[in-house]
Amino acid sequence: MRRKEWSLWRGVLMAADGMASALAEGGAAERIDAGRLFRVPDLSYYASRRNELYPLSLTDAADARPHTMVTAPTGAGKTDFLLRRCRGRVFYTLPFQASINAMYDRIRHDLEGTGADVRLLHASSMLRDEGGAWEERILQRHPGAAVKVMTPHQMASVAFGVKGYEAMLADLRGCDVILDEIHTYGDEIQSIVLKIAEVLLSVGCRVHVGTATMPRALYDRMLALLGGPERVCEVRLPAEVLDTFDRHRVYKLADWEAAGPVVREAVERGEKVLAVCNRVARAQELYSRLAEEYGAEVPVMLIHSRFKRGDRAGLEKRLVGELNRLPAGEGCIVVATQVVEVSLDISFDVMVTECAPLDALVQRFGRINRRRTPETQGNFRPVYVVAPPDGVRDAAPYDKAVLERSFDLLPDGDLFRERDVQQRLDALYEAIPARAEELGFLAAYRDGRWCIGGLIHHAKSVLWEKLNVDSVACIVEGDVGRYRTASAAERLAMEIPVSFRTVRYNGLNRLPECGSEPYVVPDRAYSPETGFLSEFARPEFEDVTNRFL
Repeated sequence: MRRKEWSLWRGVLMAADGMASALAEGGAAERIDAGRLFRVPDLSYYASRRNELYPLSLTDAADARPHTMVTAPTGAGKTDFLLRRCRGRVFYTLPFQASINAMYDRIRHDLEGTGADVRLLHASSMLRDEGGAWEERILQRHPGAAVKVMTPHQMASVAFGVKGYEAMLADLRGCDVILDEIHTYGDEIQSIVLKIAEVLLSVGCRVHVGTATMPRALYDRMLALLGGPERVCEVRLPAEVLDTFDRHRVYKLADWEAAGPVVREAVERGEKVLAVCNRVARAQELYSRLAEEYGAEVPVMLIHSRFKRGDRAGLEKRLVGELNRLPAGEGCIVVATQVVEVSLDISFDVMVTECAPLDALVQRFGRINRRRTPETQGNFRPVYVVAPPDGVRDAAPYDKAVLERSFDLLPDGDLFRERDVQQRLDALYEAIPARAEELGFLAAYRDGRWCIGGLIHHAKSVLWEKLNVDSVACIVEGDVGRYRTASAAERLAMEIPVSFRTVRYNGLNRLPECGSEPYVVPDRAYSPETGFLSEFARPEFEDVTNRFL
């Protein structure tokens, strides 16, 4: 009878196979330096940075307890403190692609000259139709990096037994894992966070949690899971220090029409405006309106997750560079979705945002008045929150009741006090939902033991199904020829990640056995300015000369 366990040797073989493939496809510039693999990074740089404006930089990190839980606002120095707590190779997780790209660039720059192998790992959940059986594949970079920056959804594969999880576990064993800004606390995400921690502990990892927005119920459960105060170094800032992080006044708006005068006045003052929508379609619509009205006066830009990956990288670079660094008196307008919520180092002057769960709003607010200097302390900037919609479907991707409760918990016309954030979050999320517990029992690891047979995996995990992680790649007709002959990196730049449900029943062609087997959408279904346009992703909009595809 096959034992219930994970197979280390299968993981090693899978990792070796992936590394061999990378060597075969990469060329000289991508060849792996074996001498740098599995090397513990020199993180002494982070211990050398001390500044009274960043209170965590003055906090002693030399605590013998293996695990860490840090609660502090944006800009308090959480990243440096968490890295100072690490003793071995580091896996650093953040929720969104833009934030992990930014963190990767930052850490790579910080550790330049130390010889550390810093790697970036993006998730790609590919659904493949193989004889009617839907299979998911986690695409991973090679093992052994000194620091690997990734998303928690990728790491969650080890708890839910997704294909490739043994290779991930083999790489993770005994390492330091930073779970930073895990800030969305719906049922499924709570289950993921807890299951990740449980599995990491089983393979000897040291777990370091950093958050600005963790409800007490989840905090207490995580603390107990990590072994309680005897095993966890807990850090919180006192109320008088939190008061120095007050940066925003919150104003409630009935609808987007009420935001019109706000944007007009900000543009006339030469301020940088960040407008955030919860869905891509609404962001595209808002961008079109604002670009038409203000495009002749100031730069107007749109960024979301449904651009070609190459175009999106350019947009992120422009946002963090050119627009973020505009001199005083030169304004701009950026329309975005959730991609700007976490750890993106931008500091704008005014925000108008759709209502989101309170924890997400706190993260969004962190993109406004972010710079922490003696001059900015006590200088409060406005954030305007648009009331939740009336319909349940219009509230998607969030729960309408959570939006309404979050909106009620916000002040109106008053200062948003950092010392009150914990109390507001606890009022919103009073307990870990029973649904989270239920999903936890569907994992491949529970109650301290593996519940999956050795040498097997789940072809379709509960994790992806419950999260509706059904992203597939599309390319436009005009890129088909180049895609067929391009390198893996060049193909990635052409791909547009979209929801599988958006294209599955549209009668579109795919490129079999080529790259990620993308769907081919009409050229009209994509714009470099607005991204993927789902209404044109149908065969009737194809160029008839390309019908042979």
